[in-house]
Amino acid sequence: MLKVIGVRFRQAGKIYYFDPVELELQRGNHVIVETVRGIEYGKVVLGIRYVKEDEVVLPLKKVIRIATEGDHKQVEENRRAAQEALQICQEKIRDHLLEMKLVDAEYTFDRNKIIFYFTADGRVDFRELVRDLASVFRTRIELRQIGVRDEAKMLGGIGPCGRILCCSSFLGDFEPVSIKMAKDQNLSLNPAKISGLCGRLMCCLKYENDHYEKAKQLLPDIGEQVLTPNGDGRVVVLDLLERRVQVELSDSGLLVEHSLDDVSLDISPQTSGI
Repeated sequence: MLKVIGVRFRQAGKIYYFDPVELELQRGNHVIVETVRGIEYGKVVLGIRYVKEDEVVLPLKKVIRIATEGDHKQVEENRRAAQEALQICQEKIRDHLLEMKLVDAEYTFDRNKIIFYFTADGRVDFRELVRDLASVFRTRIELRQIGVRDEAKMLGGIGPCGRILCCSSFLGDFEPVSIKMAKDQNLSLNPAKISGLCGRLMCCLKYENDHYEKAKQLLPDIGEQVLTPNGDGRVVVLDLLERRVQVELSDSGLLVEHSLDDVSLDISPQTSGI
């Protein structure tokens, strides 16, 4: 077992494990750590815990020290400088007539690198742009192409529900979302109603999907013959959340509603194919 803490570098960003060494760190502390990008400033979001070796990427990098007030001021200065760099980069993109949309920019804590995030419909030859930017900023330049979901995560916004976007407020990682999830939840399949600001299927379709899948395993399918206290009939409507079904009775054609406990599958020879 390895002793670790979990650190984030962005709001709702991915959580990375680090070795706390002998430091007494708690959730909410800010720390200076060594990463593959260089020295970075992050926030402890998971306190000291023990995890198995196969749950971390080895070798585990160590926390250098607890951040100071001076480090915090450096981060704020980096953010201001990154906004200025964003404007300069935007001008350079126009000068080079590149088909790309600049989204964000950030300096590493030690100012050894500045990263520009952008979206584009295809591949972009930005070699001349990188050389131009390097001559202006006199530091390492990285241009990173991101997808539309990452763009929404960085920029933030208000979703159709009226709340701040999940991806920019608390979701650390994106999980696969499929149209089948919307079908299983009896939602409208109109793309305008089940898509987020990014234009992709809303992440929240995933939240209750496991509950719906379990409910579907317990309830009969639409069209299936069942027995009810009112007689046998055919299932026409399912209420997965309430675990209730509407049945069209075979003898009268009336619709009756029952809970799952009141119905059972009709396995008579006529319906079983015997």
